[in-house]
Amino acid sequence: MAGEESHDIASCKQVDDGITRVFQLLGKRWTGPIVSVLTTGPAYFVSLRRAIPGISERMLSDRLTELTAAGLVVREVYEGPPLRVVYRLTEAGAALEPALKELGGWAMKHLPERDRPGGC
Repeated sequence: MAGEESHDIASCKQVDDGITRVFQLLGKRWTGPIVSVLTTGPAYFVSLRRAIPGISERMLSDRLTELTAAGLVVREVYEGPPLRVVYRLTEAGAALEPALKELGGWAMKHLPERDRPGGC
């Protein structure tokens, strides 16, 4: 048609900025499981490491630092002896619980067993 520009509808679509930001943080390996474990309550570093099979101390430390910087986790130090460090979710971090439960339910329903971490 003369005068009308050819227009590809798909080229106009863009990912939502909120989705981009949330997956930049939560899409990193181990971040979701850390937040998920903390939804049940505060935890010591060693407890988090035990609750998430396969995560290294360095990776857990790095992810906790990122989550703290993002305002989702608080690091609380209790003077010793022994010195103890507890991690807990902030209000913003705790607000992720319903979304994580929904994602977990979706995975149980739609992801084949072989794609699940820890599956045999």
